[in-house]
Amino acid sequence: MAIKIPAEVFPPGEFLADELEARGWTQTEFAEIIGRPFKLVNDIILAKRSVTPETAADFSAALGTSPQFWMNLETAWQLSKVPPRDDSIARAAKLRERFPVREMCKRGWVQPGGSIHELEQNVFAFFNISSVEEPIQFQHAARRNYKHDVTAHQWAWIFRVHQLATALKIPAYSEATLRKRILELETLMTEPEGVRQVPRLLLECGVRLVVVEPIPGSEIQGVCFWINENKSPVIGLTLKGDQIDKFWFDLWHELEHVLGGDGKDGPIIEDFDEDDVGDDESEKNANRAAADHCVPLEAMKDFILRHNPMFSEKSLLGFARIMKRHPGIIAGQIQKRTGRWDLFKRHQAKIRHILIQAALTDGYGVNT
Repeated sequence: MAIKIPAEVFPPGEFLADELEARGWTQTEFAEIIGRPFKLVNDIILAKRSVTPETAADFSAALGTSPQFWMNLETAWQLSKVPPRDDSIARAAKLRERFPVREMCKRGWVQPGGSIHELEQNVFAFFNISSVEEPIQFQHAARRNYKHDVTAHQWAWIFRVHQLATALKIPAYSEATLRKRILELETLMTEPEGVRQVPRLLLECGVRLVVVEPIPGSEIQGVCFWINENKSPVIGLTLKGDQIDKFWFDLWHELEHVLGGDGKDGPIIEDFDEDDVGDDESEKNANRAAADHCVPLEAMKDFILRHNPMFSEKSLLGFARIMKRHPGIIAGQIQKRTGRWDLFKRHQAKIRHILIQAALTDGYGVNT
């Protein structure tokens, strides 16, 4: 908003002196009219005292003006005495309006520097842009829990995953090797401790797995993208839902994107809700494959048909043994398909504390 500044500003006392002269009143007479000391009137005319709301009300009553008129004169006069500001405040506000600068500095993703110029340059370098207005460009396939443009908080998280992933030195990606390791990955789904082996197995296939604690309000679960000229896949997870079933579903979802080569030709950003992916076939395939890896779809469907609504602990544990899955993974699929989120919650073991010991991690108490 453009602020109009008068070419020349005068103290309110000069306007008051002109009004008194026009009426032929002395300062003493005017002081008697408003019931104030002569010194108050004289000090205001000499610009030694400011106009207060009370004196503005008295002046307006005596001179037929509004109190706001005198307050505006006083405000303009006081502002005229303030030295002009440089653009550093506006630049800092604009930078923080677009990016979660405070959280990024707190997490050590960018250095605050000693000036707004240094901070700007550090933030621009992080996002690979040259100005605060420049749009962010990045190829990825990400899952979020609502349909909107990617937010600055989400971009910051994705770029941090990218930053860490590029530091990892691993073998060349082999789709054939990854497909061969799928069965081995599934054998890890019987116990929470199995997640400890996941980063190593993926690394041997040339897939980078990075865990980054999300910025509050970012609302993102995972991302899949490619680096090194689209030859090397990266999977980033937030582990926001610290449950064994959520981890495995998220991981299989992102692995399906890797196997499908998603994210190479452009961004694929869809809702986290499995039932609301629109017409995007890659998301449908990823969701279907993830659910099937967690519990084979036909077996899960048959189990629910036979036991719903009278699910029992014994049937859950028996089915988990047959499927060679942790009961918490079965519980998550039952909850999703029945909408009964209270069922078997105690079986949904936490795995974050195990995985962050093995995966490249930023946050959750781990300093990278």
